[in-house]
Amino acid sequence: MHSDDIWPRSLDLIRQEVGENIFDLWFSPIRLLQIKEGTAVLEVPNRFFKEWIEDYHPTLVTDALERVTSTRLGVRYRVSGNEDAALKRADARMRSRKSKLARKGIYLNPRYTFESFVTGPSNQFAHAAAMAVSETPGRVYNPLFIYGGVGLGKTHLITAVGNRVVDRSQEVNVLYVSAEQFTNEVVSSFRHGKTEELKSKYRNLDMILLDDVQFVENKAATQEELFHTLNVLYEKQKQIVLSSDRPPKEMKQMTDRLRSRFGMGLIADIQPPEVETKMAIIQKKAEQDRLALGEDVVSYIASRVKSNVRDIEGCLIRLGAHSSLTGQPVTLAMAKTLLRDFIQEDDRPLSVEGIARTVAEYFGLKVADLKAKKRTKDIALPRQIAMHLARELTECSLSEIGKHLGGKDHATVIYACKQVEARSARDENFSRMVQTLRNKLQP
Repeated sequence: MHSDDIWPRSLDLIRQEVGENIFDLWFSPIRLLQIKEGTAVLEVPNRFFKEWIEDYHPTLVTDALERVTSTRLGVRYRVSGNEDAALKRADARMRSRKSKLARKGIYLNPRYTFESFVTGPSNQFAHAAAMAVSETPGRVYNPLFIYGGVGLGKTHLITAVGNRVVDRSQEVNVLYVSAEQFTNEVVSSFRHGKTEELKSKYRNLDMILLDDVQFVENKAATQEELFHTLNVLYEKQKQIVLSSDRPPKEMKQMTDRLRSRFGMGLIADIQPPEVETKMAIIQKKAEQDRLALGEDVVSYIASRVKSNVRDIEGCLIRLGAHSSLTGQPVTLAMAKTLLRDFIQEDDRPLSVEGIARTVAEYFGLKVADLKAKKRTKDIALPRQIAMHLARELTECSLSEIGKHLGGKDHATVIYACKQVEARSARDENFSRMVQTLRNKLQP
């Protein structure tokens, strides 16, 4: 394949994955400078593009390049034009540290540290527990189980534990892994007869940081392997840190002994941040990125973004990207214009689109999935919940709701609502989940 074809073909794959709007805003300005020594160097207009892609689509570019080239390439971003010297030095330090740890087989996001984590009443207990674990791993609070909603900082906090431990001694064997990746490795090891290699990898760790552990529900073989892995590590007094979107007792599709193992140490929750904590997060993030924000902009974002720290960061990245590209300072008027997709105005009625976005985010889907005509189980249930909430919380007709969600007719919407109501009546956990989504939409 000619090198000039690699990036256009990769961009086509990215466009199909994220849709036209996001593609035009964040990906179309990127240029491929070179591929050298197994690394693709990409030029982005400013550092906010790099941050947004790494936060929201960390593997998308790498996956697209691999599909086009049949080679797993590293990716490095280079900012075009001038950049603040202090930011350049900070980026260089992070790249150096990341590369150094990668050579030892340790892959931790260097930006997720305790120093960059903003504490408040909503997360203070979880933060204190994570700090204690990082001080004496394997001796207190083992396992440490942190749970909370999407985008509240669970991944940041458990990774901060790993970063603190590694900074003290780079000889320790620390592994961060998502439960989805662990599941894929278990399936692959069974298929290819490499279970001993899997056991060797996971049972000789000094610390495991397992993210989104709820993913292994309904996966019997993975739960079995995970239980024995955690037992071995626990008996060796090696630290186990887990994150989930809910506490162990609410994981009804998890084996009793695995739920029991999760709860043998300390369970700590992270709640949505209050306004003061959100303002502190905004100010700290803006300071790190050398982004000048007036108090009116800080207050506006903190009061309008209801619960999700990730959405707050997304707002700042979008403002920073626009300000850097245009050379204009961030004003309240600019913020209101640019952030209309992120922010629900208090006097704006709920829309089916807004409900679909909230439901999709909760289930880790794209809004486009709910709007498509797919009938797979992982999409059908969230779509039914979205229909139920849209009927309850909006003035839209049944036909309008169906049109927005998969092109369904009014009879399908009625059926979906009855299904959700019936399951809510007999399944307490399901009912609680629907109420959580309702609360997100009506804070």
